[in-house]
Amino acid sequence: MKRRLIRLTGTLVVTGLCAAYIFWKIDVGRTVHILVHADFAYFAGAVAIMVLSVWPMAWRWQRLLAAKGIGDRLSWLVRAYFVAYTGGQVLPTAVGGDAVRIFETSRRHPGYGGPIAASVLLERALGGAATLTLAAVGFALAIGRYDVGPYLWVEGAFVVATLVLAVLLFSRRLRPLLARTVPALRFLRVDRPVRAVYEGIHSYRGDVPLLIGVFALTLAVQSVRVLAIWLAGKAVGVNLSPRPYYVMGPLLFLVLLVPFTVNGLAVRETFFVSFLGNLGVSANAAFATGFLFFIVNLALALPGLAIFLWESLRGAPRTPLHQPDV
Repeated sequence: MKRRLIRLTGTLVVTGLCAAYIFWKIDVGRTVHILVHADFAYFAGAVAIMVLSVWPMAWRWQRLLAAKGIGDRLSWLVRAYFVAYTGGQVLPTAVGGDAVRIFETSRRHPGYGGPIAASVLLERALGGAATLTLAAVGFALAIGRYDVGPYLWVEGAFVVATLVLAVLLFSRRLRPLLARTVPALRFLRVDRPVRAVYEGIHSYRGDVPLLIGVFALTLAVQSVRVLAIWLAGKAVGVNLSPRPYYVMGPLLFLVLLVPFTVNGLAVRETFFVSFLGNLGVSANAAFATGFLFFIVNLALALPGLAIFLWESLRGAPRTPLHQPDV
């Protein structure tokens, strides 16, 4: 109860402050006019990019599961992704969608909860690494060209933090150092799940070709997904090249992980207004870009909603594919 109260309070404070900033900066009437007259072709292109990118990401997940002896159809994994996107619209941040995938897949493969959670979290870690690789590229592109203030140095800090985290996760020499955290984890009663997930992620250490391949695919998908943000901007008349979005995109993906939000509400739009404002974009057009990208993500959740409703009405059986080891 106390944790829920803290989260609720944090959500209200963060959302309220961001909403106040937005209404201080924009003209609501003008912003509505921009959104109503958005170019549908650009919007449709952004939706297409986000929807089609689900298939390579599901294939990536399939490879990680197969490495641990967990086989499943690509079609079901695509379905799990779409349902997770739907869950992510109401659960805190993108991590909520990951929890949905772990829960559903663990029910489908009883006894494999640890490896499944590890595969999903490794996906998230590799996704973060790919995002921050783009951030490093964006950092290089922006120096001396775009005046985006402290955002560049925040991006640089995240790149360094990711490198440190990678070393902690995969280095055998640092395991004794991590072992010192066990008493604290035991006190919080999370030592067993954390250990299971850590061991699962660490077990991929020996499969370097798989990790490199998955990382390369993730980097390619993230690079294309950034163009969806650019298309959302083009739809509302923001005439910037894709280049600044490769500075902005990685930071946006990180902003959406802020824990005290529901689907990044208000925080995302505040980020757009602040970042694009530094590039000479009006607050109205910047907000419209962020809001339209939110609609793009809502459209990405619609297939999952349709799947959930169809399965609920049909009463689809959930027959496990594996039985727990005895």
